[in-house]
Amino acid sequence: MQEIADIGIIHLIVGGFLMIIPIVGFLYFKVKIIKETLIAMIRMIIQLSLVALYLEYIFEWNNAFINSVWVIAMVLVGTFTTIKRTGLSYKHFVLPFFISGLTSIFIVDTFFLGFIIQLDYVFDARYFIPISGMILGNALNHNIVGISNYFSRLHKEQELYFFLLVNTNSQKHSLLPYIQSAIKSGMNPLIATMSVLGLISLPGMMTGQILGGSSPVIAIKYQILIMIAIFVGCSLNLMVSIILTNRFVFDSYGRFKPGIFAAKK
Repeated sequence: MQEIADIGIIHLIVGGFLMIIPIVGFLYFKVKIIKETLIAMIRMIIQLSLVALYLEYIFEWNNAFINSVWVIAMVLVGTFTTIKRTGLSYKHFVLPFFISGLTSIFIVDTFFLGFIIQLDYVFDARYFIPISGMILGNALNHNIVGISNYFSRLHKEQELYFFLLVNTNSQKHSLLPYIQSAIKSGMNPLIATMSVLGLISLPGMMTGQILGGSSPVIAIKYQILIMIAIFVGCSLNLMVSIILTNRFVFDSYGRFKPGIFAAKK
Protein backbone atom coordinates (compact mmCIF):
# COMPACT_ATOMS: atom_id res chain seq x y z
CA MET A 1 0.00 0.00 0.00
CA GLN A 2 1.40 3.35 -1.03
CA GLU A 3 2.10 5.69 1.86
CA ILE A 4 0.19 8.99 1.82
CA ALA A 5 2.27 11.92 0.61
CA ASP A 6 2.97 14.53 3.27
CA ILE A 7 2.76 18.27 2.54
CA GLY A 8 5.74 20.36 3.55
CA ILE A 9 5.36 23.73 5.32
CA ILE A 10 6.82 25.57 2.31
CA HIS A 11 4.36 23.93 -0.06
CA LEU A 12 1.54 24.70 2.38
CA ILE A 13 2.52 28.39 2.34
CA VAL A 14 2.78 28.38 -1.46
CA GLY A 15 -0.70 26.82 -1.62
CA GLY A 16 -2.01 29.76 0.39
CA PHE A 17 -1.05 32.11 -2.43
CA LEU A 18 -4.03 30.71 -4.36
CA MET A 19 -6.13 33.06 -2.21
CA ILE A 20 -4.81 35.89 -4.36
CA ILE A 21 -7.31 34.92 -7.07
CA PRO A 22 -10.54 35.60 -5.11
CA ILE A 23 -8.98 38.68 -3.45
CA VAL A 24 -8.19 40.18 -6.87
CA GLY A 25 -11.78 39.43 -7.87
CA PHE A 26 -13.09 41.18 -4.76
CA LEU A 27 -10.94 44.20 -5.54
CA TYR A 28 -12.09 44.30 -9.15
CA PHE A 29 -15.78 44.14 -8.24
CA LYS A 30 -15.26 46.37 -5.16
CA VAL A 31 -16.69 43.74 -2.81
CA LYS A 32 -15.81 44.84 0.72
CA ILE A 33 -15.16 41.42 2.30
CA ILE A 34 -11.37 41.23 1.93
CA LYS A 35 -10.71 42.07 5.58
CA GLU A 36 -13.26 39.51 6.80
CA THR A 37 -11.84 36.90 4.41
CA LEU A 38 -8.25 37.39 5.59
CA ILE A 39 -9.29 37.36 9.26
CA ALA A 40 -11.29 34.16 8.69
CA MET A 41 -8.33 32.59 6.87
CA ILE A 42 -5.88 33.47 9.65
CA ARG A 43 -8.28 32.23 12.32
CA MET A 44 -8.78 28.98 10.42
CA ILE A 45 -5.01 28.37 10.20
CA ILE A 46 -4.44 29.14 13.89
CA GLN A 47 -7.44 27.08 15.04
CA LEU A 48 -6.59 24.06 12.90
CA SER A 49 -2.95 24.21 13.98
CA LEU A 50 -4.01 24.19 17.63
CA VAL A 51 -6.49 21.40 16.96
CA ALA A 52 -3.71 19.35 15.34
CA LEU A 53 -1.64 19.69 18.52
CA TYR A 54 -4.57 18.97 20.81
CA LEU A 55 -5.77 15.96 18.85
CA GLU A 56 -2.33 14.35 18.97
CA TYR A 57 -2.64 14.22 22.75
CA ILE A 58 -6.38 13.47 22.77
CA PHE A 59 -5.91 10.52 20.41
CA GLU A 60 -3.05 9.28 22.57
CA TRP A 61 -5.01 9.55 25.84
CA ASN A 62 -8.28 8.33 24.28
CA ASN A 63 -10.13 9.06 27.51
CA ALA A 64 -13.96 8.98 27.49
CA PHE A 65 -14.28 11.98 29.82
CA ILE A 66 -11.79 14.15 27.86
CA ASN A 67 -13.37 13.17 24.53
CA SER A 68 -16.84 14.00 25.86
CA VAL A 69 -15.68 17.37 27.19
CA TRP A 70 -14.18 18.15 23.77
CA VAL A 71 -17.48 17.38 22.02
CA ILE A 72 -19.47 19.39 24.60
CA ALA A 73 -17.12 22.32 23.95
CA MET A 74 -17.85 21.98 20.22
CA VAL A 75 -21.60 22.01 20.95
CA LEU A 76 -21.17 25.20 23.02
CA VAL A 77 -19.21 26.92 20.27
CA GLY A 78 -21.88 25.91 17.75
CA THR A 79 -24.61 27.19 20.07
CA PHE A 80 -23.08 30.65 20.52
CA THR A 81 -22.19 30.86 16.81
CA THR A 82 -25.77 30.05 15.81
CA ILE A 83 -27.19 32.69 18.15
CA LYS A 84 -24.70 35.30 16.95
CA ARG A 85 -25.29 34.59 13.27
CA THR A 86 -29.08 34.62 13.62
CA GLY A 87 -29.08 37.82 15.68
CA LEU A 88 -31.22 36.38 18.46
CA SER A 89 -31.09 36.80 22.24
CA TYR A 90 -28.53 34.75 24.18
CA LYS A 91 -30.83 34.77 27.21
CA HIS A 92 -33.61 32.87 25.48
CA PHE A 93 -31.71 30.64 23.08
CA VAL A 94 -28.52 29.28 24.70
CA LEU A 95 -30.22 26.45 26.59
CA PRO A 96 -32.53 25.16 23.81
CA PHE A 97 -29.79 25.28 21.16
CA PHE A 98 -27.32 23.56 23.50
CA ILE A 99 -29.79 20.80 24.37
CA SER A 100 -30.72 20.25 20.73
CA GLY A 101 -27.03 19.95 19.80
CA LEU A 102 -26.34 17.41 22.54
CA THR A 103 -29.51 15.46 21.66
CA SER A 104 -28.63 15.09 17.99
CA ILE A 105 -25.05 14.07 18.79
CA PHE A 106 -26.13 11.54 21.44
CA ILE A 107 -28.73 9.84 19.22
CA VAL A 108 -26.70 9.76 16.01
CA ASP A 109 -23.38 8.79 17.63
CA THR A 110 -24.99 6.05 19.72
CA PHE A 111 -26.65 4.51 16.69
CA PHE A 112 -23.79 5.06 14.23
CA LEU A 113 -20.83 4.13 16.42
CA GLY A 114 -22.54 1.61 18.69
CA PHE A 115 -24.83 -0.30 16.33
CA ILE A 116 -23.51 0.26 12.79
CA ILE A 117 -19.72 0.34 13.16
CA GLN A 118 -20.05 -1.64 16.42
CA LEU A 119 -17.03 -0.19 18.15
CA ASP A 120 -15.93 -1.94 21.33
CA TYR A 121 -15.15 1.52 22.72
CA VAL A 122 -17.79 4.02 21.55
CA PHE A 123 -15.74 6.99 22.80
CA ASP A 124 -12.74 6.07 20.62
CA ALA A 125 -11.31 9.51 19.79
CA ARG A 126 -10.50 8.62 16.17
CA TYR A 127 -14.19 7.98 15.48
CA PHE A 128 -16.12 9.85 18.17
CA ILE A 129 -14.55 13.31 17.73
CA PRO A 130 -14.35 13.53 13.88
CA ILE A 131 -17.85 12.14 13.32
CA SER A 132 -19.35 14.37 16.02
CA GLY A 133 -17.52 17.30 14.46
CA MET A 134 -18.90 16.56 11.00
CA ILE A 135 -22.45 16.31 12.33
CA LEU A 136 -22.13 19.51 14.39
CA GLY A 137 -20.40 21.45 11.62
CA ASN A 138 -23.11 20.65 9.10
CA ALA A 139 -25.89 21.12 11.65
CA LEU A 140 -24.52 24.59 12.43
CA ASN A 141 -24.90 25.79 8.84
CA HIS A 142 -28.37 24.36 8.31
CA ASN A 143 -29.56 25.43 11.76
CA ILE A 144 -28.56 29.02 11.04
CA VAL A 145 -30.51 29.02 7.77
CA GLY A 146 -33.59 27.32 9.24
CA ILE A 147 -33.73 29.29 12.50
CA SER A 148 -33.13 32.58 10.67
CA ASN A 149 -36.00 31.80 8.33
CA TYR A 150 -38.28 30.81 11.21
CA PHE A 151 -37.81 33.86 13.41
CA SER A 152 -37.40 36.42 10.64
CA ARG A 153 -40.74 35.35 9.15
CA LEU A 154 -42.42 35.34 12.56
CA HIS A 155 -40.98 38.80 13.25
CA LYS A 156 -42.13 40.23 9.92
CA GLU A 157 -45.51 38.47 9.91
CA GLN A 158 -46.54 38.92 13.52
CA GLU A 159 -49.98 40.20 12.52
CA LEU A 160 -50.61 37.10 10.38
CA TYR A 161 -49.38 34.84 13.17
CA PHE A 162 -51.73 36.48 15.71
CA PHE A 163 -54.58 36.31 13.18
CA LEU A 164 -54.03 32.56 12.83
CA LEU A 165 -53.67 32.19 16.60
CA VAL A 166 -56.96 33.96 17.30
CA ASN A 167 -58.91 32.17 14.56
CA THR A 168 -57.57 28.65 15.13
CA ASN A 169 -57.16 28.96 18.90
CA SER A 170 -54.15 26.67 18.48
CA GLN A 171 -50.53 27.78 18.66
CA LYS A 172 -49.43 24.51 17.07
CA HIS A 173 -51.50 25.13 13.93
CA SER A 174 -50.57 28.82 13.86
CA LEU A 175 -46.83 28.04 13.90
CA LEU A 176 -46.99 25.08 11.51
CA PRO A 177 -46.53 27.10 8.25
CA TYR A 178 -43.47 28.84 9.74
CA ILE A 179 -42.01 25.55 10.97
CA GLN A 180 -42.52 23.95 7.56
CA SER A 181 -40.82 26.87 5.85
CA ALA A 182 -37.89 26.80 8.30
CA ILE A 183 -37.28 23.07 7.87
CA LYS A 184 -37.47 23.31 4.07
CA SER A 185 -35.10 26.27 3.88
CA GLY A 186 -32.68 24.65 6.32
CA MET A 187 -32.60 21.20 4.74
CA ASN A 188 -32.97 21.94 1.01
CA PRO A 189 -29.23 22.75 0.52
CA LEU A 190 -28.25 19.42 2.12
CA ILE A 191 -30.80 17.53 0.01
CA ALA A 192 -29.33 19.19 -3.09
CA THR A 193 -25.81 18.22 -1.99
CA MET A 194 -26.83 14.59 -1.40
CA SER A 195 -28.44 14.36 -4.83
CA VAL A 196 -25.20 15.14 -6.69
CA LEU A 197 -22.65 13.26 -4.55
CA GLY A 198 -20.54 11.06 -6.78
CA LEU A 199 -21.66 12.88 -9.94
CA ILE A 200 -20.45 16.44 -9.36
CA SER A 201 -18.58 16.28 -6.07
CA LEU A 202 -16.52 13.79 -4.08
CA PRO A 203 -16.91 14.41 -0.33
CA GLY A 204 -13.90 15.35 1.76
CA MET A 205 -14.08 12.34 4.07
CA MET A 206 -14.17 9.86 1.20
CA THR A 207 -11.33 11.65 -0.58
CA GLY A 208 -9.30 11.67 2.62
CA GLN A 209 -9.80 7.94 3.15
CA ILE A 210 -8.79 7.15 -0.43
CA LEU A 211 -5.70 9.37 -0.13
CA GLY A 212 -4.91 7.57 3.12
CA GLY A 213 -4.85 4.24 1.31
CA SER A 214 -8.35 2.88 1.96
CA SER A 215 -10.22 0.94 -0.68
CA PRO A 216 -12.67 3.14 -2.67
CA VAL A 217 -15.42 0.63 -1.86
CA ILE A 218 -14.79 0.94 1.91
CA ALA A 219 -14.54 4.73 1.61
CA ILE A 220 -17.87 4.89 -0.22
CA LYS A 221 -19.58 2.69 2.41
CA TYR A 222 -18.40 5.05 5.14
CA GLN A 223 -19.44 8.08 3.10
CA ILE A 224 -22.97 6.78 2.58
CA LEU A 225 -23.40 6.20 6.31
CA ILE A 226 -21.76 9.53 7.15
CA MET A 227 -24.16 11.41 4.86
CA ILE A 228 -27.11 9.61 6.45
CA ALA A 229 -25.75 10.48 9.91
CA ILE A 230 -25.22 14.12 8.87
CA PHE A 231 -28.72 14.40 7.40
CA VAL A 232 -30.35 12.85 10.47
CA GLY A 233 -28.21 14.97 12.81
CA CYS A 234 -28.96 18.21 10.94
CA SER A 235 -32.70 17.62 10.65
CA LEU A 236 -32.96 16.44 14.27
CA ASN A 237 -30.95 19.42 15.52
CA LEU A 238 -33.10 21.89 13.60
CA MET A 239 -36.44 20.36 14.59
CA VAL A 240 -35.51 19.99 18.27
CA SER A 241 -34.17 23.58 18.25
CA ILE A 242 -37.50 24.87 16.97
CA ILE A 243 -39.54 22.77 19.41
CA LEU A 244 -37.47 23.82 22.42
CA THR A 245 -37.22 27.50 21.51
CA ASN A 246 -41.00 27.65 21.19
CA ARG A 247 -41.16 26.80 24.90
CA PHE A 248 -38.77 29.64 25.77
CA VAL A 249 -39.86 32.52 23.51
CA PHE A 250 -43.66 32.50 23.88
CA ASP A 251 -45.72 33.29 26.97
CA SER A 252 -48.86 31.41 28.00
CA TYR A 253 -50.94 33.54 25.61
CA GLY A 254 -48.74 32.74 22.59
CA ARG A 255 -47.14 36.20 22.56
CA PHE A 256 -43.41 36.81 22.14
CA LYS A 257 -41.52 37.41 25.35
CA PRO A 258 -39.62 40.74 25.51
CA GLY A 259 -36.11 40.84 24.09
CA ILE A 260 -36.36 37.94 21.62
CA PHE A 261 -35.35 40.10 18.66
CA ALA A 262 -33.30 42.60 20.65
CA ALA A 263 -30.05 41.60 18.98
CA LYS A 264 -31.42 42.14 15.49
CA LYS A 265 -30.35 45.30 13.71
